[in-house]
Formats: sequence, structure tokens, C-alpha cells
Amino acid sequence: MKSNENRSPLHIDLLIFDMDGVLVDVSRSYRQAIQRTVQIYFETCLGLEKGRRHLITKEDISLFKSTGGFNNDWELTSALILYLLSISGIPPSPQRKPLYTTGEVVQHLKTKSSPRHPRINLLPEKKNLPPFLEWVNSYGGGLRGVRLALRKTRGASWDGWVYRSGDIDKENLVKRIFQELYLGDQFTSHYHRRPLFHTGRGYYLQERLLIPRKILTSLRKKGRMGIASGRPRFEATLALKRFQLLSYFDSVVTLEECEEEERRILKRTGRRTKCTKPHPYSILRVARETGIGQSACGYIGDVVDDMQAARAAKKTLPMAAIGFLCGQRKKKAAKEALFRAGADRVIERPEDLLRLIA
Repeated sequence: MKSNENRSPLHIDLLIFDMDGVLVDVSRSYRQAIQRTVQIYFETCLGLEKGRRHLITKEDISLFKSTGGFNNDWELTSALILYLLSISGIPPSPQRKPLYTTGEVVQHLKTKSSPRHPRINLLPEKKNLPPFLEWVNSYGGGLRGVRLALRKTRGASWDGWVYRSGDIDKENLVKRIFQELYLGDQFTSHYHRRPLFHTGRGYYLQERLLIPRKILTSLRKKGRMGIASGRPRFEATLALKRFQLLSYFDSVVTLEECEEEERRILKRTGRRTKCTKPHPYSILRVARETGIGQSACGYIGDVVDDMQAARAAKKTLPMAAIGFLCGQRKKKAAKEALFRAGADRVIERPEDLLRLIA
């Protein structure tokens, strides 16, 4: 494993940031939305008794993230629901019944699960994530890895219980719940739909800035800056405006740009390719939009997917992969995971960036 013994400054012309866990603390927004979405799915949609504690902990989420392939929080939430279903006693169901409204989906799930109600409070005790996530990792990580690992270890599929694709006001129940929680009063103005599961404040209001503006100002004087994020553009802009950060960055690449590239590749080649991290597309697009040519770049991220994306970008550009631990609880384990994933340097505090970047 690499170490931080090389403390010489990096000469970088373009510094690219991830948003979540780097610029913005999302422990009480996106991470909390994952937890609460899982809870609502089991209690409200499947009709299980209300539990006395979270089915999923922040540590569980970090374990999944460290496996790789979980840059998309909707997919991560779906993966967690699938895993819990597999240990719940609810029988497998390989295929989703086609339905046309959110109300139909909820009613179908309640009816389908009603004869089988497991005791929800027992689920946290049944979790045994490390060996399961080893299987997930062996199948390439991400939601696909979870589905394949369940077929291998349980010999079955629970996909029929998890409505996670399609339109937000039709079958995509996971995304609907998640977005209502995260956006709060912004949900109706953005999606033009009334909330069904959450009418309180949006979790985005609980975010805080991790890298102070005075440090960003100093870094800006040293070179150009950009953002490569898996957030939807609306949510990225929401945070950048709220924290008054828009003027710092020359390029901001978000989920929509990655999805546009996926559609172009499909049209051109007939192949489906995921262009979100750990694919390097978002990082390379920031570099292209800033017009830096083959100048030295750095990418700062907090999870395995970020380091893998930066490592892949090295095939095209001079790129330093910089791990960031400021928002991590278990720093030693996180540091080791980042180095294994390809980090060149790992820093713990925002101030370390001022010493690291020449």
C-alpha cells in the first residue's frame, strides 16, 4: 500500500473536486436520505411494523461505498433494500409486476407482503455485510454486483420487490421517496408533483461546507478549478448557490452530462455503457471544457469510485488522484481503501490542500 511519505507539493494547473464528502458534508442529507428511504420502503410500502431503530446505519452505507460501484445513491438505496429483503424471510420474487402509478405500486407491495410480515426489529441483528460485500466485489461491485451476489449466495432474486426504475411518478418508488426527502419543499417546484411520503424540510438544508471559501479562494489563485459530480444538475446548482461557490469553478459536470454520453454511445455502438464514476468521463469532460490540453490535473474525492475514476483518467491526462478524509468517521480504514483504489496522496483536512498544491 502507498503512503504519504512523499510530501513534495503537486504542480497542478487544474484541480477537480467531487462534491459530496469533499466540498459538501452530506452525512445528514444524502446519507440520511438513504437511511430514511430504506425505512419508509419497509414500513410504509411493504407495510411492516415500525422499527425502533434504523435498518441501515451510516457505517453500513460506508461499507457499501468502499466496495465500489455505488456512486449513484438511488442505486445504493436499491441495493440495501435488496440485501435486507434477502435476510428478512420475505420470499424471493424475480420479476416486478408492471404498474402505472406510485399508488398502484404501494398497494401492490402491501398486498403482496401482507401474509408474510417478518419482524422488522430483528433485521439489524441478521446483517452480516463483510462476507456478502466480498461476493459483491468479486462480481464487480455496484447494484449489478449485489444482484449477482444474491443469486450466488442465496440462489434467488428479490428484484420483484424493488421498484427502482422508470418515471418518478409511476414505477420508480425508490427515487420518489428519496427525492421527496432530500428536496423537501423543492420537490414540488422541481418535479411538479405533490409529495406522498415526506412533507417536512428537505435534507439538503442540513448540508454544510467542508472546504471553507477562504481556502477555495487561495486554491483558485494557484490554478483553474472544476467539479465532476454524480449529483443531478439541479441539486449541484442548489448547493453551489446556497454556499456561494458558483464563481470558483470553470466547469461543473453532473449526472445529466454522463447520461447524455451514455445515450450517444448507445446510439453509435449499440452498447450500454455507464459513464458515471468510476468511469473517467466526468473528470475528462471537465478537463476538456476548461481547455487545459495536456496540463497537469488533480482530482479530489472521498470514496473508492473517485480514485478509480482518477486512475482511469491517467490514461488520457497527467492526473493526480487525491483522497480526502475530512468527512470520514473511520479514517484509517477509509485511507487504506483509497490507496488500494489508486490514490496518489490522501489528506485529512482542508488546510492540507494549501500545502499539497504548489
